Amino acid sequence: MSDRRPRAAWRRQPEQPPAALDSSPAAASPPPAEQRQSVIQATLYRDGRHVSSPTTLAETFRQLREHPDGMAWIGLHRPTEKELHSLAAEFDLHELAVEDALEAHQRPKLERYGDTLFVVLRAARYLDAQEEVDFGELHVFVGPDFVITVRHGAAPDLSAVRRRMEEDPDLLALGPEAVLYAILDAVVDDYAPVVSGIQNDIDEIETEVFGGDPAVSRRIYELSREMVEFQRATRPLVGMLHGLMAGFAKYGTDEELQRYLRDVADHVTHTSERVDGFRQALTEILTVNATLVTQQQNAEMRALAEAGFEQNEEIKKISAWAAILFAPTLVGTIYGMNFDNMPELHWAGGYPFAVVLMAAVCVSLYVVFKKKDWL
Repeated sequence: MSDRRPRAAWRRQPEQPPAALDSSPAAASPPPAEQRQSVIQATLYRDGRHVSSPTTLAETFRQLREHPDGMAWIGLHRPTEKELHSLAAEFDLHELAVEDALEAHQRPKLERYGDTLFVVLRAARYLDAQEEVDFGELHVFVGPDFVITVRHGAAPDLSAVRRRMEEDPDLLALGPEAVLYAILDAVVDDYAPVVSGIQNDIDEIETEVFGGDPAVSRRIYELSREMVEFQRATRPLVGMLHGLMAGFAKYGTDEELQRYLRDVADHVTHTSERVDGFRQALTEILTVNATLVTQQQNAEMRALAEAGFEQNEEIKKISAWAAILFAPTLVGTIYGMNFDNMPELHWAGGYPFAVVLMAAVCVSLYVVFKKKDWL
């Protein structure tokens, strides 16, 4: 891929010029979709040094044709179908790669179409205020004399990569492969703050779990979902980098770039291992949290059962005394009726008999309830 040769065909539509370049990725008041300018920056380099910054894609194409030994680096943010098809016609991009670049939510991958590499990367950044990970998507076309980056989402910011490459002309002079490896390095380096932020989140979650915070389960679940996304971003990247390293000899990759790529591969492997560890830790924390919640629920149920038992004992006592007091009340109520023809109504021993009867019933009930432990 390092050997440069003229492109086989030039297919342009001059009657429909591409959009002019935008100096900033976001404007104060975004224009309508049909007037939106997707090109962030287009720059022409020669021998590792900045030659010009054309203001339109058509001008970029013209200048690159006039300088066959130059290299164009075109950055786009959510381009329109018209803009990508213009680039595809100019640089002979494969239609399948163009179709993928138009649609976000692609898996990280590395594909080769003739002289052109098509790379899909998942970038990430940690948002401190929301305590969450924001994922972006970057599609990169790398040809003999061009690099086209198509960004979906806020991350990654390639302006820093461009400045760093322009400050190192010797590295930039190595061609489009050097730009690709610099982009890979930037994406992987951006994973480091994300890993640190997630580690802090996990530490906080562990404190919340043992502190009994009821909202921690939701936070664990949300962070676990982010870890799944992070794994999808990092795991394929390991294989992609090893695939690039396997082609060192075949494509005559510069030794400096070989060392550069090996370093990137080491970093992404380390990051992937950390992410796997985070997911495992979150699974264990979720299990511990479920256990603690179950224990807490059991303790609450036990407390409710004990309270119910004590309440039962009190009800027993109240019921026993109510039954004891009911007996004399019943006898007294019957004899309190004002009827003439009642048994023992005019008997001299009627009153003592009634009193003794009430006392006997009360004592009997007391003994019965005492034996049953109700009193």
